[in-house]
Amino acid sequence: MAFLAKGDVALSVAVSTVSTLIAPLVTPAPTLFLAGSFLHVDAGAMVLDIVKTVLVPVVAGLLARLFLQRWVRAVLPALPWISAVVISVIVAIVVAGSASKILAAGGIVFLAVVLHNGFGLGLGYLAGKLGRLDARARRALAFEVGMQNSGLAATLATAHFSPLAALPLAVFSVWHNISGAAVAAWLARRPLAEK
Repeated sequence: MAFLAKGDVALSVAVSTVSTLIAPLVTPAPTLFLAGSFLHVDAGAMVLDIVKTVLVPVVAGLLARLFLQRWVRAVLPALPWISAVVISVIVAIVVAGSASKILAAGGIVFLAVVLHNGFGLGLGYLAGKLGRLDARARRALAFEVGMQNSGLAATLATAHFSPLAALPLAVFSVWHNISGAAVAAWLARRPLAEK
């Protein structure tokens, strides 16, 4: 989404990497405070997750760009669309597993998800502005705060609480991709201020 919004993709990847690396350290305490249950997070599995989901694709992309320049230039315009299709398939799988629960929970879960996502996108952008970051960095921060790894969260919720605890995350998987795409399209049309 940061790429589609003409944001700072390198910053986006760096923030995702750091937040995933520190998640095993900072997740248990707030969970104990907010949910009344200590949540053990496997740090080794989390590191493996970041290697698979962030480091390997970034390194593969850099190597492809370096060694397959002509092919990359040819397919580059289609890559954002391919990415959107892959994300849609992942979201469809998550939703299919919780469709009946999503329908039963109704509006309150949806409202909470929309507010959480909206505040995240807005506060991420505002934090970048307060930090006097440039427009590309503010766009990246908006997505880093407003869009989360709901797949990882759903896995933790199901493993340590109950499948019902993963319900808001299934709704969030759908909503944040819709809202993120809309915000990215809107930001992409807004010109970036010249430095």
